[in-house]
Amino acid sequence: MTYYSSYLNGLLVSLGLIMAIGAQNAFVLAQSLRREHHLAVAALCMSCDAILITAGVFGLATLLARYPLAMEITRWGGVLFLVGYALLALRRAIAPHALAVAETERPLRARGTVLLATLAITLLNPHVYLDTMVLIGSVGAQQTWPAWFVAGAASASMLWFLGLAVGAARLAPLLNRPLTWRLIDVLVAGMMLRVAWSLAAPLWSAG
Repeated sequence: MTYYSSYLNGLLVSLGLIMAIGAQNAFVLAQSLRREHHLAVAALCMSCDAILITAGVFGLATLLARYPLAMEITRWGGVLFLVGYALLALRRAIAPHALAVAETERPLRARGTVLLATLAITLLNPHVYLDTMVLIGSVGAQQTWPAWFVAGAASASMLWFLGLAVGAARLAPLLNRPLTWRLIDVLVAGMMLRVAWSLAAPLWSAG
């Protein structure tokens, strides 16, 4: 596996997780629509992702290097997770939902208040640790070039949150359409299956 493959795997896995409808995406989009410190909010979300992904990948990589059996268990666990996530994405595509964002009129809040709210939504959500440190970390720890995997995963976070922050006015009508999320979920499923194949294929070839 080349460094390019590790980077691409990080990009695809991270995008697949980040693009799912969630409270953080709704919050960033709402802040962007109101122009309420939206760039700072996006930067904070990207920074949190990068730190958690790095900790997950290199922490698990060190642990798995000591225990070869754990590496194999984690590898197949990662394959099962990716396939399962792809199936869930396809299920969502059958009955899609829009990303609803409240657009109430209220005075703009102070930057510090908004950033504290961003940290709360990001770090008090247990799913963020499952996604970044455990799921992305377990896949990244198995890469030949884990640092490039981390770079790819961080790039995905940057692309997504900057896209929401900068293109909010144009993205909002699209993200409120179920058809858009149907297409996104189909794309997510394809990305997850591709990475699952990249993890399993070397083992099948060796067998």
